[in-house]
Amino acid sequence: MSRRQLELTGLKTGWRCLEVGGGSASLGGWLAEQVGPGGEVTITDIEPRWALPRREQAHVRLLRHDIVRDPLPGDGYDLVHARLVLLHLPERLQVLKRLVGALRPGGWLVLEEFDCSWVPVLAAPDEDAAALFRQVHTALNGLLEASGADPLWGQRALGVMVRTGLVDVMATTYAEAWPGGSTGIALHRHNVDQVACQLVQAGISDRELDRFRILLQDPEFVANSYPLISVRGRRPFEENTP
Repeated sequence: MSRRQLELTGLKTGWRCLEVGGGSASLGGWLAEQVGPGGEVTITDIEPRWALPRREQAHVRLLRHDIVRDPLPGDGYDLVHARLVLLHLPERLQVLKRLVGALRPGGWLVLEEFDCSWVPVLAAPDEDAAALFRQVHTALNGLLEASGADPLWGQRALGVMVRTGLVDVMATTYAEAWPGGSTGIALHRHNVDQVACQLVQAGISDRELDRFRILLQDPEFVANSYPLISVRGRRPFEENTP
């Protein structure tokens, strides 16, 4: 899905690309293949040790970098991409403006963000199970908001990108069913495990969390994935100046 969104920008050999919050660097490595040795790919992450082992390439840089506090590693990029990064940052609007400023005229910004508000239960063994999922998920979103994240950022990204002055702004939304025991639904388990203590403080009991974990393994339970909203926009070639 992400590769397709990047291809829609006209990605080609020779481009200079910035991959923000690159994680395992698998997507950054794919970008490197597309731009070739004549291009350049800079992959940043606050914890780059998660990057998968890869063959060293002269046109690829992997940097430890805090997108909020550190200077950007360059400018004049043909493409800047961030997936599931800005949603978590209280400073997301300032970061977005910096990313737009790092584009060359005609360069593309692609943001991919979840809309965490729309996760309907598609099937459940009973209504109590569906209600438990909704209860825990609502509490989890509350913790996200309290930490400065925006669970609705996926909905807002297109409008904010338009207001920064980007043109040709378009969006694509992707979602699928996540049955119990699947790789996708394990995301809910990981999220809950990371903040289990805070969830208990928010009123979810340890017993309810245990039931929630068991539910996520039940093939009779199916939840919709988080919709992934991919927004792309281009910096205009000519910009009006005051």
